Amino acid sequence: MKKITDWATLTGKSVTLVPLAHDRHDEFVCAIEEGQLHKLWYTSVPEPINVHVEIERRLALHVKGSMLPFTVIDNATGAVVGMTTYMNIDANIPRLEIGSTWYARSVQRTAINTEAKFLLLQYAFEELGCIAVEFRTHFLNHQSRRAIERLGAKLDGILRNHLRAKDGSIRDTCVYSILDNEWPAIKTHIAWLMAKPR
Repeated sequence: MKKITDWATLTGKSVTLVPLAHDRHDEFVCAIEEGQLHKLWYTSVPEPINVHVEIERRLALHVKGSMLPFTVIDNATGAVVGMTTYMNIDANIPRLEIGSTWYARSVQRTAINTEAKFLLLQYAFEELGCIAVEFRTHFLNHQSRRAIERLGAKLDGILRNHLRAKDGSIRDTCVYSILDNEWPAIKTHIAWLMAKPR
């Protein structure tokens, strides 16, 4: 069985997830600036000037064993279009969260997100032996909640007054999960979603 924090490259038809590294820094900045993603109050996308700090933060968490960070590559263009991670890793159970994800505006609501989540879920359940995969999002981030629910994840609950957002407000956090015994049906469902004409 592989260790959850071992570097991996996950390749699909539309998207490839590669280990996060500093060498694509400028492409991350372009992807963020394209849609002014850092200005969305309900996200934690770094400001362009702080991208290097965010890369360092994620890589430091990887060294500590609590995160496996990825760069999201659009296979059609070869461009960097976002970041995603395995985070809050508990290797003893094993379980993890898929989170700290953001995508360039140009690829939102495309096949990229669905396939990236499929690759991450498939690897977590089939290669890493996870018994649960979790997703968390801001209660008011309805686009993110719809995307998670569309995958087939179930709402476990809402953590009230859970985190302080970057604007100082207190956020409620929706917690979703998929269990290992649910994965075969959800795998079929997501494969069907990806095969549907958009």
